[in-house]
Amino acid sequence: MTITGASQQGIDFFGGIPYAQPPIGNLRFAPPVLLDTPATKSLDATQFGAPCVQLNVSGVSEDCLTLNVFRPSGTGSDASLPVMLWIFGGGFSKGLSSDFNASALVAQSVLRGTPVVYVSLNYRVGPFGFPQGTEADTRNALNLGLKDQLTALQWVQKHIGAFGGDPAKVTIFGQSAGAVCIGDLFLNSGLEKFVRGAIFESGSAGTMPFFNASRRDVVWDKFVSDVPACADTTAGNTFSCMQSVDTAALLTAWQETDASFPEPFLFVPVLDGPNGLIPDLPSKLFAAGKFSKIPFIAGTNLDEGTYFTPTSISTDEEVIQFFTLDAQPFADPPASFQQDLATLMQLYPDNPALGSPFGTGNETFGLSSEYKRVAAIIGDASTQAPRREWIQAASGAGVKTFGYYFTDQNAVYDPSRGVTHEVEVAYVYGETAQTSPNPAVRLLSEAMVDYWISFAVSLTPNDGKGLAKTTWPQYKSGQEVLLQFDTGSFASNTTSPTFAIIPDDYRAQQIDYIISIAGDLGD
Repeated sequence: MTITGASQQGIDFFGGIPYAQPPIGNLRFAPPVLLDTPATKSLDATQFGAPCVQLNVSGVSEDCLTLNVFRPSGTGSDASLPVMLWIFGGGFSKGLSSDFNASALVAQSVLRGTPVVYVSLNYRVGPFGFPQGTEADTRNALNLGLKDQLTALQWVQKHIGAFGGDPAKVTIFGQSAGAVCIGDLFLNSGLEKFVRGAIFESGSAGTMPFFNASRRDVVWDKFVSDVPACADTTAGNTFSCMQSVDTAALLTAWQETDASFPEPFLFVPVLDGPNGLIPDLPSKLFAAGKFSKIPFIAGTNLDEGTYFTPTSISTDEEVIQFFTLDAQPFADPPASFQQDLATLMQLYPDNPALGSPFGTGNETFGLSSEYKRVAAIIGDASTQAPRREWIQAASGAGVKTFGYYFTDQNAVYDPSRGVTHEVEVAYVYGETAQTSPNPAVRLLSEAMVDYWISFAVSLTPNDGKGLAKTTWPQYKSGQEVLLQFDTGSFASNTTSPTFAIIPDDYRAQQIDYIISIAGDLGD
């Protein structure tokens, strides 16, 4: 098969390459089917493929299971370059691989003498990728978006060699829900058959609460009832009708379903049984040592929680309701959860000087002081505590791990958000290194790209190539430390960035407590 890509400024790009059969007709709400031999003899791969169906995005299609390759121009099929494979975030309800331009990252890999091939992919989201309910369970239709990712990894194993990549040197990396997906795949997917390294940005398996699929029967039933042609189908027998209607009807129904529930996450990964991808709560699997022993980098941003906190929140009652909907959706919470929440409210008092954005004193940005309180709790419960629990479990089991804390105040775009969720992504892609007017910030971005590429190439961030910079210590028992990414330790006009190494003990009492109640939080 002939694939025609595009070349620009030293980078070859191939977009929209199908890795699975189009998930339409009987393959809608069904596991992906690997596509080994495309039907056509030639493929125009000069553009990204269509995004998977999602709300408020134009040009979407159900025929969306495609991937993209960026590589140094002229890379031969015998080059055997390390591969960096990106999983986008978006709360399992949105996301586009076309939002991420890896040209700067690949260009820097060449400049530092360690060229890499970059791959990104689309996976199904919302009800198309994460059907809920008992019927989806009985029809083997759970966690389809995760299975899409595994199918793309299978495709990479078979075919990335043709693009000059080495299938034995794949590092998977992702942010937010993308990092959560990677964490989920560490649990029971046999991920070590496909990758040898991973990088988690602001997410891990414990980020989202897990329940059985039946917990959200009410969500699937509502979704079906909002499709006029299927509204009269019997519960437990909706799939054939739902596979027969057009995409537009499902998109409208999804919008109506989304608007009718206060819960923030409707279509997400779920527990799928002993032989499934997620056989039990991550905290239980970690304790039992049941996870892939693949080296990784894992880190978070200073103010993760502000991104998810409603600015209108202003009373203790609203705080309790917010956390109950987030951690115990679609059921009455157990009595133990009420007690947990009461303890959390004591550990995170309504004192703005202790809230997030951290380090902003008594400033409340014109909002209730409860906003900073909630932002601190949600950031710790969904991101900081799961990251700490995960890296401690893995390093304790002998896995080579490295931790970071991204705190660069230059990344703040809204003072009330602080150094919030997602702001590090532009640094990691090298966009900040190219566009920031501040030379120190450009240097920080370049250093982060360096560390990421070094890890993908040699399974250590410290390969000694590229910028002269701080050696990043391994995270291990007796040395539980993080590299702090900001410009605070830079000498003026330096070209050799230095970073603080800090103990991983911020808010130790609070985060220890959150880890201790992981079971009640569904983590």
